[in-house]
Amino acid sequence: MPVDIPGFIYAGAVAAGGILGYYRAGSIPSLAAGLLFGGALAYGAYQVSQDPANYSVQLVTSSILAGVMGYRFYNSGKVMPAGVVCALSGVMIVRIALKAAGLTERKIT
Repeated sequence: MPVDIPGFIYAGAVAAGGILGYYRAGSIPSLAAGLLFGGALAYGAYQVSQDPANYSVQLVTSSILAGVMGYRFYNSGKVMPAGVVCALSGVMIVRIALKAAGLTERKIT
């Protein structure tokens, strides 16, 4: 079973963003959200590593992040962090959708 390396990197980036938000601005909500969503994404990456068809946790968490951060980006116009997290979440959603559709599977002939 292959390890979902991009999923774990994405989870780490979200958690690190929450920690950085706390460090720079003293934002406890940023810390809590970053660790909560980062943990959920890490759990989702673990689930995908165990069973590639079990992508629901990762998909739901990425979709929530894309929606919330997309809304924040729309209202503030600030690329960092809202625009970056929204874009990363969108990439992960597309990646999960392609994997679910079977378009990225490697077939051995």
